[in-house]
Amino acid sequence: MSLDTADDDRNLLDDLLKQAKARGADGADGMLARSTSLSHAQRLGAIEKLEREESFDLGLRVFKGKKQAVVSSTDLSAEALDELVDRAVAMAGTVPDDPWCGLADPDQLATATPELDMVDSEEPSGEDLVAMARTCEEAARAVDGITNSEGAEAGWSHSQVVLAATNGFSGGYARTDFSFGASVIAGEGVDMEGDYDYSQAVFRADLADPAEIGASAGNRAVSHLGGRKMPTISAPVVFDPRVASGLLGHLMGAISGPAVARGTSFLKDSLNKAVFAPGITVVDDPHRPRGLRSKPFDGEGLANAKMNLVEDGVLMTWLLDLASARQLGLTSTGRASRGTSAPPSPSPTNLYLEAGIQSPDELMADIDSGFYVTSMMGMGVNGVTGDYSRGASGFWIEGGKRAFPVTEMTVASNLKDMYRNLVPANDLVFRYGTNAPTVRIDGMTIAGGS
Repeated sequence: MSLDTADDDRNLLDDLLKQAKARGADGADGMLARSTSLSHAQRLGAIEKLEREESFDLGLRVFKGKKQAVVSSTDLSAEALDELVDRAVAMAGTVPDDPWCGLADPDQLATATPELDMVDSEEPSGEDLVAMARTCEEAARAVDGITNSEGAEAGWSHSQVVLAATNGFSGGYARTDFSFGASVIAGEGVDMEGDYDYSQAVFRADLADPAEIGASAGNRAVSHLGGRKMPTISAPVVFDPRVASGLLGHLMGAISGPAVARGTSFLKDSLNKAVFAPGITVVDDPHRPRGLRSKPFDGEGLANAKMNLVEDGVLMTWLLDLASARQLGLTSTGRASRGTSAPPSPSPTNLYLEAGIQSPDELMADIDSGFYVTSMMGMGVNGVTGDYSRGASGFWIEGGKRAFPVTEMTVASNLKDMYRNLVPANDLVFRYGTNAPTVRIDGMTIAGGS
């Protein structure tokens, strides 16, 4: 995909928007997404998949008064697009009113496109992906105690998005994505454990070493062998960075504009109040160079920028798109996200919890008995009350150190209490779309078997 393709897509969308208005729409916007991808999977050294795919998807949203309708299509023929416009305009005349829908005012629109360094010009070959996956899986299987493999994968994609609207907005951006990983099994019989590791980056040069990732996956799996259950206790819980990021996901659900507007968030009355301990900062940065979720403007054409969602423990803002902002009598925070088949909704971009000052070892040093969590399961989180109860496995902490593996445990508390008691370590690394360092939370209920 090239600049010429993006220009062609803008022209196509402009034509659709003109047709929609000519057929009775008060306003409209459209999005066209194109993607080229290469994916590979292998297991035990045997290739199971090596595929290249090219796809595109177009969505048209039409407004008539306070009604809106969204129609999408993967057929860009003239006949299909003509039918798309007719169907969208007709649907917009029959759906119920939505008092909060509508395009942005022209003075709200982004006027500049920051350079975010999101495209690697190098396209890997199939052989490149095979080699990455093979190296990763072989390194995992070479770890003593690994008895089987669930396979290794590698992939690459180049995606391009163009957005245009009758309020005058027209913009687009592209992104590349590279990834690989492996999943392996340790042990035999009734004592078998699996684990995985992977690396993902916008630029190939930023990927981790496949051999290191493979060894990490193998060592993780082996480390869980011999897991036991522990009796119920109230004690500190330490979350590994890979699972600590999930705590940020629950926070995003609680500060999402629609949830706040519906009154279904346990933080609905917490704006500008202390939610975390002093010193805690949670940041969302859509302009992070080479960020996995970076974008130069939001899904409604509004400017976006780095902002502190939580600052010194205080909740500073909601995640808002235009509709939820109007419903709350506020201004959009430029966090609209969208696909081609539904209206926009608010979502974070490159989200992270700022690091603390203690190392993970220092964070655990005074814990006589506690739980270091490396994996979680189940969805026992109530977004209305904040009640939290999830299955977990990892390691028991004794004398300030990880002592032995534990499994089939449950950790429980309320997210309000968990956030107030959360202490981050200093090991923040940007590996995913949402990132957190190791975190410690005191006073959680840890339940297992006797």
